[in-house]
Amino acid sequence: MYELDHPYYFYLLLLIPLVLLLFAGYRLWQKRVRRYFGEAPLLDKMAPERSKSKPILKLLLWVLIIFFLSVGLVNPRVGSRLENVKREGIDLVFALDVSKSMLVEDVRPNRLEKAKLIMSRTLDELVGDRVGMIIYAGQAYPQLPITTDYGAARLFLKTVDTEIIPSQGTAISEAIELATKYFDDEQQKNRLLVILTDGEDHEQGYEEAAKEALAQGIQIITIGVGTEKGGPVPDVRQGRRIGYKRNRENEVVVSQLQPELLLKVARLTNGKYVHGTSVRGTVEGLMSEIEKMEKQEFESQVFADYEDQFQWFLGIALLLLLADVFILERKTQWFKKLGLFKEEENEK
Repeated sequence: MYELDHPYYFYLLLLIPLVLLLFAGYRLWQKRVRRYFGEAPLLDKMAPERSKSKPILKLLLWVLIIFFLSVGLVNPRVGSRLENVKREGIDLVFALDVSKSMLVEDVRPNRLEKAKLIMSRTLDELVGDRVGMIIYAGQAYPQLPITTDYGAARLFLKTVDTEIIPSQGTAISEAIELATKYFDDEQQKNRLLVILTDGEDHEQGYEEAAKEALAQGIQIITIGVGTEKGGPVPDVRQGRRIGYKRNRENEVVVSQLQPELLLKVARLTNGKYVHGTSVRGTVEGLMSEIEKMEKQEFESQVFADYEDQFQWFLGIALLLLLADVFILERKTQWFKKLGLFKEEENEK
């Protein structure tokens, strides 16, 4: 396992194309100036020791120097060993609705982005808890297994959109059923499922799924995203909106928040329904419920004793810099013997 200490130093790599452009411009300028003094064969006879390949070698050295200097300043750090770390927390699984109705813009910027923002801000507040992620529309799919890696959770969250699941609908029951199999620690008593949706369920069976979740010790908090007034459902194809969804009667489809279903699901598991109008208020309410739950101690493995690796890259850069100092631009016998660039020997 590795991590980058100062990744912004990778911007130094932008110097490489700049150096190449400057070198190309300098060579063109040299050719233009030499034309004023004579033809190329005559100049070669006047300066027989001038090497044509040494400048290219020195350019290559400077490109490598910039590369290794940049990586050295970034300082890759390698985890040398794994150790068990004891944490206290709960197991929390997010179930995010990614059906087309989540693109409705009755909340800004739209329901899906609002739900993702609530999840992201909640991750910022969590300490020691394990998190997982499920996405669902017409079907439910696991997106992120339960983990303590909040960085991975944020990364997976960024990739979520309404195109990720081909079958449309809002199968809350299937998301709950998947969650009952998702929690991987049988000793963990406090399990929380947070469902973020507009509540438009087109299938039955959510009551039975909620009762089964309660039997397995899973509490459900539902977060309603949207307004009861609702709005038209955008018709988005390949990331572009081409209009609004229409039904068979050619009427624009309007999607509304359905809080009644979400209230029922939450009550069946002794949970709570939260109207996600305010991101801050929703996150505070969610964290308040999490803090009420008893924390379970568990162990997780993390990489420890990260060792700096910058010295190797800076050392190589220094050696290349010394090599550049000792490589002269005139021809040398030992360089001819190497034949790296096939130095011309029959220039007459």
